[in-house]
Amino acid sequence: MSNRYIFIYASVMVIIVALVLSSAAMFLRPLQERNMRIEKMQNILASINVTASRGEAEQKFSQYIVETKVINTRGEEIQGDAFEVDLQEENRKAPEERVLPLFVSEVDGNTYYIVPLRGNGLWGAIWGYLSLDSDLVTIVGANFDHASETPGLGAEISESFFEDQFKDKRIFDEAGNFTPVRVIKGGAPAGDPHGVDAISGGTITSNGVSNMLRDGLEVYVPYFKTLK
Repeated sequence: MSNRYIFIYASVMVIIVALVLSSAAMFLRPLQERNMRIEKMQNILASINVTASRGEAEQKFSQYIVETKVINTRGEEIQGDAFEVDLQEENRKAPEERVLPLFVSEVDGNTYYIVPLRGNGLWGAIWGYLSLDSDLVTIVGANFDHASETPGLGAEISESFFEDQFKDKRIFDEAGNFTPVRVIKGGAPAGDPHGVDAISGGTITSNGVSNMLRDGLEVYVPYFKTLK
């Protein structure tokens, strides 16, 4: 067998494999995008304490999410699709240039405002959704997730025992000053309306959550003030 034949054969096989992989990627992309969209709906709903299976996500999202908004950091509503705003891209911009998504829900006659968040943990991105009561002060629920935090340590930000701590915490003090919830190493003082317990052994990830809450919520404050 000549070297030329081997070279031609190998080249043809490489081309065939590349075409197969490219075709598979193109075929699967719509399915992957749909799965990501459904997962996003599930996470948004989880922040208002609504559980939805994959099959229920779209129906429940339409049922409970009654309005979506895109705002700027000056507190003005602008044109856009809140569901399509990419916080990873927005966080790379200067704060005054960002656009911010906001979801409004109705659950049993109560209005809740859902704020998407994104930040950095120990090994990669962390993100989540925080829902606020109609007073825009009291937290109704929280849902967090991560890209690559350490199992049993920082990865526990996505566990209910951590997320449940945020319920009924407050993001403004009694004087109306922005006071975001902090994740406190060693445990939050009893009755602290702005503190939750950090994850044991997950200090950097816990700090990342604190930073995400501070930075992610602060840019919404001008808009919240227009609603009060």
